[in-house]
Amino acid sequence: MTLDGRDAALPVPPDVSARAAELVEQLGVERDQRFARELLEAALGLLTDRPDPLDLKIAAAAMTEMREAFAVFAPYEDVPKVTVFGSARTTADDPLYAQATEIAATLAERGWMVVTGAGPGIMQAAMEGAGRAHSIGVSIRLPFEQGANPVIAGDEKSVSMKYFFTRKLMLVKESRAFVCLPGGFGTLDETFELLTLTQTGKGLPVPIVFLDTPADPFWEAIDAMIHDQLVRRGLVAEGDTKLYLVTSSCEEAAAEIDRFYRNYHSIRYVGDFAVVRIRRTPTDEQLAELDRRFGYLVSRGRFERSEAMEIERRHDDHVELPRIRFAFSRHRSGDLRALIDSLNTF
Repeated sequence: MTLDGRDAALPVPPDVSARAAELVEQLGVERDQRFARELLEAALGLLTDRPDPLDLKIAAAAMTEMREAFAVFAPYEDVPKVTVFGSARTTADDPLYAQATEIAATLAERGWMVVTGAGPGIMQAAMEGAGRAHSIGVSIRLPFEQGANPVIAGDEKSVSMKYFFTRKLMLVKESRAFVCLPGGFGTLDETFELLTLTQTGKGLPVPIVFLDTPADPFWEAIDAMIHDQLVRRGLVAEGDTKLYLVTSSCEEAAAEIDRFYRNYHSIRYVGDFAVVRIRRTPTDEQLAELDRRFGYLVSRGRFERSEAMEIERRHDDHVELPRIRFAFSRHRSGDLRALIDSLNTF
């Protein structure tokens, strides 16, 4: 590990580093030059390693796919997005299809763009509910599927991916809320990876809703398994079950997402500090309440009001919002949800 907590990379020959720096200058990169140099150093370093052709093919394809996907999402950076997961096999006469259509329509009416894997079934239902203008599709190229569904096919807000890992990155990275409807291996994989990212702090805190229909308690059964097998065995903490809400009501699902952002806005990690951006400045009494209830999240010091930190000002990162900050005990990332719930009562 490096001093700033990042994994140490394989050393890059000095002449390669120099070429990367020259290219950054020639390309006129002005912001975040260090990251630009690291990207070029990694690519050039990979070439100097004389990789296996398959390794080179994977790296090149992944980079190409990410570039295309970043370009698709870039115009909608400031629009809140919700990703809807669910089975590609759900038919139009299934009550789950109507449920997916309703929740997507409800969220689109409230200003959310709906992101799906752009396939049939639940994914198509959600896009029908949101409408083409409010949908973004990230499809996967499979030999037994026909590509993007007719709602989003051919739209500039659709991108096709070869690899599941790059697709999952884009389905998760850009969204501030998630609604999971029933599905098979793929849906469960996406859902549990999302929970893992949130639990471990590799992903930012987000509202996660497991949406059933009243007569078909799919997620209730999954939730029971989590409690009966994972929590009981000590494989996950009881608090981790608060990372998601199980409901069969579209209105409750939408309300859960609204509640999450009632006061809380976003979080950023700056060194040892967690900087939480909120909409209303907390009082001294409210800060004292946070210390009392959530002091175990603080590795030293206490919760305090804060101005935007230097790196936030440099990136113009919501500098207008009030903030609290605290030295975060990072192994308690799953407990951030309870802190956010408390902030939303202020």
